[in-house]
Amino acid sequence: MSTQLPPQGDPTTQPDITGSSKKKPFYKKAWFIILAIIVVLGIFAVATSGDEDETTASSSSSASTDSDSSGNSDNNANAAEVEDQSTDDVPRDFQSALKSAERYADIMHMSKAGIYDQLTSEFDQFSPEAAQYAVDNVEADWNQNALESARSYQDTMSMSPGAIRDQLVSQFDQFTAEEADYAIANLNN
Repeated sequence: MSTQLPPQGDPTTQPDITGSSKKKPFYKKAWFIILAIIVVLGIFAVATSGDEDETTASSSSSASTDSDSSGNSDNNANAAEVEDQSTDDVPRDFQSALKSAERYADIMHMSKAGIYDQLTSEFDQFSPEAAQYAVDNVEADWNQNALESARSYQDTMSMSPGAIRDQLVSQFDQFTAEEADYAIANLNN
């Protein structure tokens, strides 16, 4: 008589008792995370390089228009040299903080204190000195920013004027009482 051994199954069809056969979702795999980081960095690089080109182009076109209309191109050249020298004296991280502050003020309509906190946060990580330079030199209408924020609260959250004012002066928005009062007074204009 021959003894038969139990059939040896294919190891790929055997249940895995260790639980290691579970597949990770694709978004948790290293290749996907690396690809996502590369894409985000690429978008950021394109966005920042486009802003510099537009700024340079608009500065060049306005300078040429000024020199054509006034006929005094020497004064414009001297003014451009002074402007270039003043930005050359400013450290690069201060310039970057200022550029970020301008975006926060123009796009997100943040308050001066809110921008400072954002610049010094774990996200932006600018030094307190760079952040202070940025908020001191950003050209923004803080009353208008408070008004735009108030309109956003009114439109998207249907908040009352009192609740909007409280939100504007809260630790989150950090507008001054005067800026919040201006926003509430002009909310329906």
